[in-house]
Amino acid sequence: MPDLMDLPVVDLARDGFVAEPIDPTLDLFEEIDRLKREQNAVILAHYYQEGDIQDLADFIGDSLGLARQAAGTDADTIVFAGVHFMAETAKILSPEKTVLLPDLNAGCSLADSCPPDEFAAFRAAHPDHLVISYINCSAAIKAQTDIIVTSTNAEHIVRQIPADQPVIFAPDRNLGRWLIQKTGRDMLLWDGACMVHEIFSEQKLIRLKARHPNALILAHPECETPVLALADHIGSTSSIRRFARENPSTEFIVATETGILHQMQKDSPGKTFIPAPPDNGCACNDCPHMKLNTLEKLYLCLKHRQPELVMDDAIRLAALKPIQRMLDMSVGLD
Repeated sequence: MPDLMDLPVVDLARDGFVAEPIDPTLDLFEEIDRLKREQNAVILAHYYQEGDIQDLADFIGDSLGLARQAAGTDADTIVFAGVHFMAETAKILSPEKTVLLPDLNAGCSLADSCPPDEFAAFRAAHPDHLVISYINCSAAIKAQTDIIVTSTNAEHIVRQIPADQPVIFAPDRNLGRWLIQKTGRDMLLWDGACMVHEIFSEQKLIRLKARHPNALILAHPECETPVLALADHIGSTSSIRRFARENPSTEFIVATETGILHQMQKDSPGKTFIPAPPDNGCACNDCPHMKLNTLEKLYLCLKHRQPELVMDDAIRLAALKPIQRMLDMSVGLD
């Protein structure tokens, strides 16, 4: 086996991230803090990142909230510990800033389920439809969209669309079905989904609830309908975190990516949080894309200022319009 110091630096263009031997005596928390200060950088971490990355981040939250927070800072560099579409959103809102992503391979199964060329053909087949897209999509899909929504404001925005206006909702069919149920509004759904939120087992969840009868079930609306039907609260990651913090109950079963449990436990150290059971052999419901980001990759990303998220300006400007429309339509929403 070759010595670690003999290994070559990984080819960024080939592998999507910087890799080189790291001195094992380095305190990566201190080194990341030093590099961040030297580069006037801000670190954003999504709730689904590993605990160490969340602990050193300047901001923790949902994708849009993080991008907006970064846009409001005087930082020259944004390091987004999340997935590719999130870094794109940060670049859309902060084109003058350098946006770094520790691993360009950190994609998203939901975003990948909506290829831009196929969606363009789908949209062309329904030219009279208004396109509403969940923010968990690529910049290329945002550029083909009329209004972007988040899981927090989607219902609020859908209710504002005139009843006689046909609507396409993309890319998440489960969120779309939940919105149809909530609003009574018929929408044409793109057939996409998030692999993490579709993996939860209804039967295992019922059995887990039987063992913990006092536990409240919290679920993200990207979950499938049978799982949502069992939930005591349905909401975004921020909403789930807030509900658990403010509710007097002391036991919760959480049906979303397990990374959020880190902040929930910090919020309420006296409460018990149980991951909802997935329908797979390994009993894990971590997002493999989110977990591609590591403390080591974050350090090397800052050290080399790579990989950088670059975007065609025409795509960026086209993708900005539906985000701005969303913000306009969300005025007054708590």
